Amino acid sequence: MSAEATLVLDASVAVAWAFEDETTPYTEAVLEFLIRGRAVVPSIWLLEVSNALVVAERRNRLKEADTTRFLLALSQLPIAVEAESAAQVFGSTIQLARRYGLSVYDAAYLDLAVRLGVPLATQDGDLRQAAVLCGVEIFTPS
Repeated sequence: MSAEATLVLDASVAVAWAFEDETTPYTEAVLEFLIRGRAVVPSIWLLEVSNALVVAERRNRLKEADTTRFLLALSQLPIAVEAESAAQVFGSTIQLARRYGLSVYDAAYLDLAVRLGVPLATQDGDLRQAAVLCGVEIFTPS
C-alpha cells in the first residue's frame, strides 16, 4: 500500500481503540493501515469521538487521564479533518441520509467517501449497507 492510501474513518472504529473490550481484528487492521496510509474524517468526527469518551468517563469506563492519553495518541495519527461547507451538508449529505435512512451524522461519512472515491472504515451495519448500495468500497484488511 502506498503512502497515498486513504480511507474515510468512522468514529465507531476510532472509539473502539479506547476500550480493550471493544477492539476487534477489524479495528486493529484499520489502526495498522494508518501506519502506511492516512484517514480523512468529516468535522462531526471530532464531536462524536469526544462525546463517546466523555460518556465513558461518566459511566466510569474511562478516567479523565485515560481520555487525555487517548486523545493525544489519536492526534498523532495521520487523520485529516475535512470541514464541510453548509452547501455540502444541506445538499448531498442530507440527500444520502434521506435515501438510505441514515442519520445525517452517518451520511457525512458516506458523502465524504463518495466524494473522495476512497474506502470507508466503519463498524456500523446500516452505514456499511448504504455504502455498498452507493458503490463505496468498505475497507477490508489485506
